Amino acid sequence: MSKTKKTAFDFEKGLIELEKIVEQMEQGNATLEVSLEQFGKAINLIKDCQLTLKNAQQHVQILLNKDDKDILMPFEVNEELA
Repeated sequence: MSKTKKTAFDFEKGLIELEKIVEQMEQGNATLEVSLEQFGKAINLIKDCQLTLKNAQQHVQILLNKDDKDILMPFEVNEELA
Protein backbone atom coordinates (compact mmCIF):
# COMPACT_ATOMS: atom_id res chain seq x y z
CA MET A 1 0.00 0.00 0.00
CA SER A 2 1.09 3.55 -0.63
CA LYS A 3 1.40 6.15 2.07
CA THR A 4 -1.94 7.79 2.73
CA LYS A 5 -0.97 11.07 4.34
CA LYS A 6 2.40 12.66 4.87
CA THR A 7 3.07 14.33 8.20
CA ALA A 8 3.39 18.11 8.18
CA PHE A 9 6.78 19.37 7.05
CA ASP A 10 8.58 21.72 9.45
CA PHE A 11 10.27 24.27 7.17
CA GLU A 12 12.72 25.59 9.74
CA LYS A 13 13.83 22.13 10.85
CA GLY A 14 14.16 21.14 7.20
CA LEU A 15 16.50 24.07 6.55
CA ILE A 16 18.60 23.21 9.58
CA GLU A 17 18.88 19.59 8.47
CA LEU A 18 19.77 20.68 4.94
CA GLU A 19 22.52 22.96 6.27
CA LYS A 20 23.96 20.08 8.31
CA ILE A 21 24.01 17.83 5.25
CA VAL A 22 25.76 20.50 3.19
CA GLU A 23 28.38 21.01 5.91
CA GLN A 24 29.04 17.27 6.11
CA MET A 25 29.34 16.97 2.35
CA GLU A 26 31.67 19.97 2.14
CA GLN A 27 34.08 18.26 4.54
CA GLY A 28 34.56 15.53 1.96
CA ASN A 29 35.21 12.78 4.51
CA ALA A 30 32.27 10.57 3.55
CA THR A 31 32.38 7.58 1.26
CA LEU A 32 30.71 7.75 -2.13
CA GLU A 33 27.81 5.65 -0.86
CA VAL A 34 27.23 7.92 2.15
CA SER A 35 27.58 11.03 -0.04
CA LEU A 36 24.95 9.72 -2.45
CA GLU A 37 22.61 8.97 0.45
CA GLN A 38 23.12 12.49 1.85
CA PHE A 39 22.57 13.97 -1.60
CA GLY A 40 19.27 12.10 -1.91
CA LYS A 41 18.13 13.39 1.48
CA ALA A 42 19.14 16.92 0.50
CA ILE A 43 17.16 16.75 -2.73
CA ASN A 44 14.06 15.60 -0.84
CA LEU A 45 14.47 18.40 1.70
CA ILE A 46 14.83 20.96 -1.08
CA LYS A 47 11.64 19.71 -2.73
CA ASP A 48 9.76 19.88 0.58
CA CYS A 49 11.06 23.42 1.23
CA GLN A 50 10.07 24.55 -2.26
CA LEU A 51 6.58 23.11 -1.84
CA THR A 52 6.19 24.82 1.53
CA LEU A 53 7.28 28.16 0.05
CA LYS A 54 4.92 27.74 -2.90
CA ASN A 55 2.01 27.02 -0.55
CA ALA A 56 2.90 30.06 1.57
CA GLN A 57 3.00 32.24 -1.54
CA GLN A 58 -0.43 30.99 -2.59
CA HIS A 59 -1.78 31.68 0.89
CA VAL A 60 -0.46 35.25 0.77
CA GLN A 61 -2.06 35.77 -2.64
CA ILE A 62 -5.39 34.53 -1.31
CA LEU A 63 -5.16 36.93 1.63
CA LEU A 64 -4.27 39.85 -0.63
CA ASN A 65 -7.18 39.11 -2.96
CA LYS A 66 -9.65 38.60 -0.12
CA ASP A 67 -11.22 42.05 -0.48
CA ASP A 68 -11.14 41.99 -4.28
CA LYS A 69 -10.02 45.61 -3.99
CA ASP A 70 -6.34 44.89 -4.15
CA ILE A 71 -4.97 43.62 -7.41
CA LEU A 72 -1.69 41.77 -7.44
CA MET A 73 0.83 43.47 -9.67
CA PRO A 74 3.83 41.66 -11.11
CA PHE A 75 7.03 42.49 -9.29
CA GLU A 76 9.39 44.56 -11.40
CA VAL A 77 13.01 45.14 -10.49
CA ASN A 78 14.03 48.77 -10.74
CA GLU A 79 17.38 48.66 -12.51
CA GLU A 80 18.38 52.00 -10.96
CA LEU A 81 17.94 50.70 -7.41
CA ALA A 82 19.47 47.26 -7.97
